Amino acid sequence: MRIGEAVKERILQLCRERDLSVNKLCTMSGVTQSTVNNIISDRNHSVTVSTIQKLCDGLGISIQDFFDSPLFKDIEQEIK
Repeated sequence: MRIGEAVKERILQLCRERDLSVNKLCTMSGVTQSTVNNIISDRNHSVTVSTIQKLCDGLGISIQDFFDSPLFKDIEQEIK
């Protein structure tokens, strides 16, 4: 799995766990709807740590909690 796919899946997973829409997450985190839509639709393959931090703040979790998921266990190497 690529890192962008894992980030997308993790965001969706956290929204499902909290019964949140992506739109509500945007409101809670201050991240624009277009930015999150680009992440979710795989149009943005290089999400910044700053954006992930804002999403985490909106969700009330730490960055460590965000990446503490099996989704990030077998990330493909970017440079081959």
